[in-house]
Amino acid sequence: MLKMNQSLVLFITVTFGVISFIAALSIGAADISFNNVFSSLLASFAADSSPRDVIFFERIIWELRMPRAILAFLAGCGLAVSGLILQTVTRNPLADPYLFGISSGASLGVVISIVLLGNTMSLVTPVAAFAGSLVAMLLLLMIAGRRQSQQVESMLLAGVALSFLFSSFTSLLLYHTDPQAVTAVLFWTMGSFSRAQWGNLWFPAVVIISCVVVMLAYRRQLNAMLLGDESATTLGINVNRFRLVMLFLSSLITATLVSMCGGIGFVGLMIPHIVRFFVSQGTIFGIMLTALVGGIFMVWVDVLSRIVLENQELPVGVITSAIGSIFFLSLLYFRKNKA
Repeated sequence: MLKMNQSLVLFITVTFGVISFIAALSIGAADISFNNVFSSLLASFAADSSPRDVIFFERIIWELRMPRAILAFLAGCGLAVSGLILQTVTRNPLADPYLFGISSGASLGVVISIVLLGNTMSLVTPVAAFAGSLVAMLLLLMIAGRRQSQQVESMLLAGVALSFLFSSFTSLLLYHTDPQAVTAVLFWTMGSFSRAQWGNLWFPAVVIISCVVVMLAYRRQLNAMLLGDESATTLGINVNRFRLVMLFLSSLITATLVSMCGGIGFVGLMIPHIVRFFVSQGTIFGIMLTALVGGIFMVWVDVLSRIVLENQELPVGVITSAIGSIFFLSLLYFRKNKA
């Protein structure tokens, strides 16, 4: 495990984050040079008239790519923090909203609302996603029971089983849905930031920022949970209630992002492990760095989704699943050798 100076890590991360945002605004179907990106950004705040090409680039950047990059960053932050919560309260290094079935439950709730209401932009969509994620979490707790304190893998196995169960119900609903709607829903369930607009960014921003603030407020309790239920109880923590509160936060974050972006897996698994290799995640700096690295990672995943195929957009969930599955297998391999 490599531990680095916090100032150096923060400087490198912030610098790379700025470069990532500029790259996200520059790379796409219409290639825009870095100079044109800066000119367009400056022209947006200038009072004088701008050249026609600058106005054209300005519209692409501010109306299309900027909200998309911000949504991708928020999604990465939320999924990374959600994974950190699950790995902490369950003491399971393999925990992830996708593997625990939370994401699949939220997707099922959204698909049900789409089939019944026929509108993917309905205000009911986040509520349906949150209801589905809560059902998934409650079933997970009922199936795993109290065995999580002796066998942390039981929650992972139960989560995988629930994920397949919810996916089968989702496929059944799609099978009886209008064929024209099926294509759009399938693309959305694999993850996409194409629906990003300035008007709908406030909701995920408020939810994710609020949940991160709550995590920072309870960071000492999160550290105590890593010591075990008995040690945390000795320190005066109501373990069952605190675990439910943290799982509620994880479900809320996952449901919000699923309702906006669809299903995106393995981000919550990878990012906490990567950050944990450099800094301790039990501090304010560690929690904030986890969110920041997750956001940067998702910005680059979105860039890849737009350039891998010519004149086509690849669902971001396909890229994260490909990277995450390799990471997951490698993590299992090294854990086995360590044991």
